[in-house]
This record gives sequence, C-alpha cells and structure tokens, in this order.
Amino acid sequence: MNFDQRKYVLIASVIFIALVFLLRLFWIQVVDDKWKATAANMAERKMTVYPSRGLIYDRHEELLVANTPVYDLMVVPREVEPFDTATFSALIGVPVEELRKRLAEAFHYSMFKPSIIEKQIPADQFASISVHLHSYPGFFGQSRTLRTYPPHVGAHMLGYLSEVDARKVAADPYYKSGDVIGVGGLEQYYEPQLRGRRGVSYVLVDVHNNIKGSFKNGIYDTLAVEGQDLFTGIDLDMQRLGEQLMRNKKGSIVAIDPRTGEVLCLVTSPTYDPELLVGRVRNTNYGILQRDSIKPLFDRALQAQYPPGSIFKLVQALVALDEGVITVNTGFACNKNLVGCHNHPNASTIEQAIQYSCNPYFYNVFDRIVERKLDKKSRFRDAALGLGEWEERVRSFGLGAKPNLDLPSLKGGNIPGPAYYDRKYGKERWAFSTIYSASIGQGEVLTVPIQMANLAAIFANKGWYYDPHVVRAVGHPDSLQTRYLEKHVVKAAPHWFDHIQEGMRRVVNEPGGTAKNARLKDITVCGKTGTAENPTARTMRCSCASRPWTTRRSPWLCMWKTAGSVEHGPPRSPACSLSNT
Repeated sequence: MNFDQRKYVLIASVIFIALVFLLRLFWIQVVDDKWKATAANMAERKMTVYPSRGLIYDRHEELLVANTPVYDLMVVPREVEPFDTATFSALIGVPVEELRKRLAEAFHYSMFKPSIIEKQIPADQFASISVHLHSYPGFFGQSRTLRTYPPHVGAHMLGYLSEVDARKVAADPYYKSGDVIGVGGLEQYYEPQLRGRRGVSYVLVDVHNNIKGSFKNGIYDTLAVEGQDLFTGIDLDMQRLGEQLMRNKKGSIVAIDPRTGEVLCLVTSPTYDPELLVGRVRNTNYGILQRDSIKPLFDRALQAQYPPGSIFKLVQALVALDEGVITVNTGFACNKNLVGCHNHPNASTIEQAIQYSCNPYFYNVFDRIVERKLDKKSRFRDAALGLGEWEERVRSFGLGAKPNLDLPSLKGGNIPGPAYYDRKYGKERWAFSTIYSASIGQGEVLTVPIQMANLAAIFANKGWYYDPHVVRAVGHPDSLQTRYLEKHVVKAAPHWFDHIQEGMRRVVNEPGGTAKNARLKDITVCGKTGTAENPTARTMRCSCASRPWTTRRSPWLCMWKTAGSVEHGPPRSPACSLSNT
C-alpha cells in the first residue's frame, strides 16, 4: 500500500471515530435525558412545596380547625458524609438503632431522591435541630403543616388526618408515600377541597448542601395552591355546651336550623379530644381509643339506630289524616287490652291523642292505615297494599334511608315495608296483627338521631325541609352550596300540621301532657316525648327547649315558637333532638 492509500485510510478512520463521538453526544444530549438529569442532580434539588390545608370555621367564623407548622427531616443519601450517629441520634431524638435502620432504607430506596428520616417535628424543636444541620451534609428540613383544634370539640364531626396507605397511592396519582389524607368527618368528605394542590421548587445547592437560590430564577417551579376553607353552620358555643353537658353520659345531641337545614351542633358522647389524633402520637392514641370499652370512636349521632318510640306517632297521625282514614275529631278509647299505656283520659281528637301519647289510639290508627279493605278477598294482600302506601309516605319524611348529609359513615335506620315483611315472614303470611308494634315506633322501625332532629324541622316548617348539612359554604362565606337549596316536601297536606303543632303544644303546656318539664314561662314550646324499648339500650330520648341541653328524666322532640303565639310561624330557634343510649 502506497502513501496516498494509507493517507485515505487514516482520514477515513478519523472521520469514522469523529462520527461515533458526535452520534454519542447527540444521543446523550438530545435523545437520552438521563445523563442531563444526573448532571442536574449534582447541583439541583427538587423540593415539594406542600400547600396549607383549608381551615374550618363555625357559623360566626370562629376557627374550629387550624394549621400549625411542622418539619420532616429529609436525607439525600449520595450527599451524606461520614458522621457520628450517636450525636445525631441525640440531636433529633431518634434511637441510634432506629436511625441506622431508616438510613439503610433510604440508601436502599434511592441514592439521589430524598427520603424521610423523621416526620412531623414541631417547629420549636426543629429550630434547635436546624442550626446544626450544616455539620451533616445531605440532611435538610421540609416544611409541612399539621392540624390543630383550638376549641378541642367536634372530634367525630371534624375527622382527622392520617398517612395514606399503599392502596390509596396506587389508586390516586395525586398521593405519594408519606402524604396525609382526611379520615372521617369533614376532613374526609371534603378532602379534594381541603387538600389544595402541591407545588414544586427547584433550588441550587453547593457541595456543602447549602441552598444557593432558585434554579433558573424559578422558571420550572410550580406554585402550591392552598386548600379551600370550609364555613360550617355549627355554632361553636352550642357545640361546646352540648359536649360539656353530655360529659360522662352516653348519647347524642343534634340541632338543626329548620329554615336552612344547617346543622347547629352535632354532639356524640363519649367523645375524645381531636388533638389526640394529631401528629406522631396518632397511631398510639388511636389504638387506645379503639380498645376503650365505652367506644369513644363510635358516632352515635349518625350511626346509632334506635326505635323512635312515641315520637313516631306524629308521623302516623299525619299519614292517617292525609289518607282520610281518620279525621281531626276521631276518638278511640284507651283500651289497654290492645297495647299497654299509662293512665290518662280517653282521647276524642287527634290533638288529645298526641297530648296524652295514647298507645291504643295509635294502635287503632295504624290498623286503619294498613287494613283498609283495598283487597276484599285477602287480608294479607290488603295489608301489603295498605302498608305499601304507608311506607311511601313515611319515607318522604327522610326516614328509612341515609340522610344526604355531608359526612361519611351514615346509617339510615329502617322503615319496614311489604318487601321487608315478605322476607321476614313469607309472602301473604303477615297482616296488621303481626306488625302492630310499628304503630307506636317500636318493632322494626329504626331511626338515627340526625333524622329525629330533621323530623322536628319538618313539623316546624309544616311539611318541608332542606337536607341537613354541616358545611354551608366552601371557599368563601357567601359561596353557599347550591345542592342544599332544594326543598323537600313531605306527602302530607300542610294544613294537617296545624293540628299536629297544637297537639305538641298541649304535650308541654296543658294538664295531662307528657312533657310538662319542658314548659317555659316566656317561650311556647311544642314537644313530643318518646321513650322506646331498645334491645341494645334502655331508652331513646329526643329533646329541645330554650336550654335544649338541660338533663331531664323524660325524652323530648321539640320545636320553638314565639311566646304566646297561636299561629305556629317560622321558628326562630333550632329544632333539635337528643338521644340517649
């Protein structure tokens, strides 16, 4: 091979090698961005910016739930230099063995991504830690917020925060390991509104892990969006007083504004301090509460199902009047051979029947509702037809189904219809004589306290109600939730409620009424007693008066009127119920 030939071979070799390098550089810089990311990680740090969770206010814009700053201690394993673990362990308050375990997990997870070493360090404690972090490269603090409950009330209603599990992380791309999520109460129901949206901040760090400023003036940063505030209809003073008066008792108190459906207080007892389920002590305290024999985690206002007892007679009276099976002046003797009753005069009108709470009277009323000779060939089919119409009307009062309340874990009680008794006894194997205990709110009839409070609102409004709800507005006090502006009208003509209200007035204010203890000097109180046998508890009590939380021997269901008023106009005060297991 001559010189000229070797020259061309050399030139071709150089060109080929140059092409290989150029193609490789093109691949690294344009096609494959992992090297760019690796280089960037040597100088940049991606920090999650957690938004402030939305606050929760009462109806007077008093804080029910607020935020308090905390810090997570993070580590980037590749930046860590040898250090004295014993000294660092004492500084952050984590046992040496536990610290080594967490560091090993962080190194195993990723050398480049931050991992949590210690969660939710209070701000004052982190302040004393942060001044020493310059001696420990690779470690830094990341701000977070925890909930705090200034009034220390409403634990069941408000809910709490807990770390997301793996299943939630897999199901919802918004969450990642270590994030918190609302559990129970308003925190869970309004989680999407309260949580806001996370942001990202890219910062430059030097070889000593010191932050030198934002990366490229923050052009790649995304702002965190704060969560929306909730404005509830809760009256903090009423809630606090209710919990004080129910201390050392089992039961619940519910108060509703009949004009709007806003829940004014939602008390369940026994309860617990919501601060017990905040931060690093949550898991320990939750286990203690869960094992407690008095069941402080059980929400009696929304989950406890009771026979309504004689309160249910008001519904029976309305159905019977509207069906035309009785008139206002229909009378029945108090025949204790039919069903037990206390001593009182015979009731000759529906108003007196309510006043005396006569069991035999409503036994006869229910008999006329159920067996009306709609099918003259079969008593059983006749009972099914009558009970079917009765069930439809009773359910229009919001009974027998879960209330459309903005809280999770609700129960709806039970209103037994033909299908229910067909399953229980068999088709055409039951009639009125089988189910007559429902006439006085016993047997298979079950309600929850929130439904009884709503029932009082229906009586006050003469036949209509708004769905009970805790949160009146989201984001701004004036941004009312339109879904709670739909008026529900029960299946009973409004004029019948005049007689029901008069009967309830007699219960409290006339001789022979069963609720004389609720009588007030300056306020006309309408009420209805209702004590029921319950297989899991002795009594179910419903109450409301000018001081609706006063402990009384008798149970009440009440509504309010202006003192001395004959016409039962729109109530100026809440309709309420109190249940006692």
